[in-house]
Amino acid sequence: MLNLLWLVLAFPLAGAVVLLAGARRFTHRTTAAVGVGATGLSLLVALGVLASYAGRHGEVVTQTLYRWIAAGDFSVEVAFRLDPLSAVMLFFVTFVGFLIHVYSTGYMHDEPPTAFARYFAYLNLFMFAMLTLVLGANLLVLFVGWEGVGLCSYLLIGFYFEKDWCAAAGKKAFVVNRIGDFGFLLAIFMAFKAFGTVDMAGLQAAMAADPAAAARWATPIALLLFVGAVGKSAQLPLYVWLPDAMAGPTPVSALIHAATMVTAGVYMVARTSFVYALSPTALLVVAVVGGLTAVFAATIGLAQNDIKKVLAYSTVSQLGYMFMGAGAGAFTAAIFHVFTHAFFKACLFLGSGSVIHACGGEQDMRKMGGLRHHMKATYWTFLVATLALAGIPVFAGFFSKDEILAKVFAAGAGNLHGYGKVYLVLWGLGVAGAFLTAFYMFRAVYMTFFGSFRGGPEAEHHLHESPGVMVWPLRILAAGSVVVGFVGIGFFGPRFNLFERFLHPVAPGVEVEGWHAGPALEVGLIALSVGVAVAGILLARRFYFGPDAGAIPARLATAWPRLYRTVANKYWVDEGYDAAIVRPTNRLAWWLWKGLDTVVIDGVLVSLAFFTEIAGDLLRFVQTGNVRNYALMVLGGAVAAAAWLLL
Repeated sequence: MLNLLWLVLAFPLAGAVVLLAGARRFTHRTTAAVGVGATGLSLLVALGVLASYAGRHGEVVTQTLYRWIAAGDFSVEVAFRLDPLSAVMLFFVTFVGFLIHVYSTGYMHDEPPTAFARYFAYLNLFMFAMLTLVLGANLLVLFVGWEGVGLCSYLLIGFYFEKDWCAAAGKKAFVVNRIGDFGFLLAIFMAFKAFGTVDMAGLQAAMAADPAAAARWATPIALLLFVGAVGKSAQLPLYVWLPDAMAGPTPVSALIHAATMVTAGVYMVARTSFVYALSPTALLVVAVVGGLTAVFAATIGLAQNDIKKVLAYSTVSQLGYMFMGAGAGAFTAAIFHVFTHAFFKACLFLGSGSVIHACGGEQDMRKMGGLRHHMKATYWTFLVATLALAGIPVFAGFFSKDEILAKVFAAGAGNLHGYGKVYLVLWGLGVAGAFLTAFYMFRAVYMTFFGSFRGGPEAEHHLHESPGVMVWPLRILAAGSVVVGFVGIGFFGPRFNLFERFLHPVAPGVEVEGWHAGPALEVGLIALSVGVAVAGILLARRFYFGPDAGAIPARLATAWPRLYRTVANKYWVDEGYDAAIVRPTNRLAWWLWKGLDTVVIDGVLVSLAFFTEIAGDLLRFVQTGNVRNYALMVLGGAVAAAAWLLL
């Protein structure tokens, strides 16, 4: 079935085209059949392709559709590449994406038929773009998918475009991502300049042929690629678009945060790991940005009351962990966390959507409470996913996040590239982030599901569990949040780490030579990371559970009002960008409009028209219609010309 790889992309694209063409005529049932059916067929073909690929031990399979660009010796094909890395991404993108489509049929059921069809068309197009990104065999095809997910995120974040704040959120995501995309484009141009190709296999072969010569290009190319990753995967300082992306429907948030879009940056870094392996400087930058983002976003999550905003900052923080692992040379650990994160973060977002659905659109956790009695399935699945995110054994997040922390600690203890102290500091930040993650996530659990309902008697009367079409995806994702971590058990060595063994041929990582952690140290590191997570859970319970729930945080907010306002207002980063960039840009645009365009350019054109009109008015007096006058003027002109020439 490997020759059918192109069908994995073709089905979602066909679904999008059909839905856009028939949006005005389709009923809800027809739209659901086309939208869900397209992704379901894509998933079935993907599973068949992956079954055929199993056992090939890291072999790279390339499928070329046609030649796209041909200029002299340079050519680019529309080609797809299947290897262990793209196989992992292909599986969870299609699987989780399909579940989100199924869930959406219930969540979006009250939308008008045209909006319902438009929603699923955009969702199908999103899947096509992400699969193009994942399977692209060269940087240009990957970039097409990269831009495609950017376009679809704009369309879906601003889905309710009649609301100004939703439209503004979509534009914000689009503009911020263009900043990162500019860096990605420069990296593609530089790679072509240096090596004459943009094909993944060609670039890797060229760099392997002469590593010393390639090393001088590796750092600028890797850093420019990372600029693109910072924008797409919402890292400092370009993370500001992702929390505002909550303006879109909740299933869209699940798709963006779990299966598409934000995972693209981590995937791209892992895909080009052969570039980063030649640049210790680029690896350090990736690790530092990731570590700082992980803790920075986690602190903001402590004081957010919108349930979706809490999860949004959680995603920014977890992406920071992924980049921190990649920056330590542990590309397989980073992708492993991408893999496990897809299940529990999709479960959390869809669970929050179930809560919002039951609460009549309310997203403020201060107006929730006691929902575990009314929504048992949603509560238990949300709790399982939260335990996975907090890194509690035996849930999936424990295995992947602990693997990242272990690799970062090894990079520090082994003095990777001479930056050992920096990596040890980053490991400390990662441990602190684990504590914060457990605290703010269980804060959300206690505020939402425990205590008494705070939304009023009328809203409480309408509380109910979501329909089966929404609950069953939650159950499947919750089960995945438990079991998928077992494919990457690293404590017993590489032999038992099936995930690392599978990915090693394409992303071997950067080894820390001359240092190895003994069993006692490994157990100690695991105990520390689990201990801080448990401490975060217990502190959240102390603050937000029981008859005096919320009293201690209220006293702390009163005691340190400035600190509380700073964190609750997200360190005023958006306001800072507004003051430093947005408003000056608006003023410059206004001056260019009113000053340069209206006064200078329009003024010159209007003046030319005015003088032309005056000249015409003056010349009109000599246009008498008398032939003798015209003949006299011609004679006079001829005499004047002759006199000029003779004199």
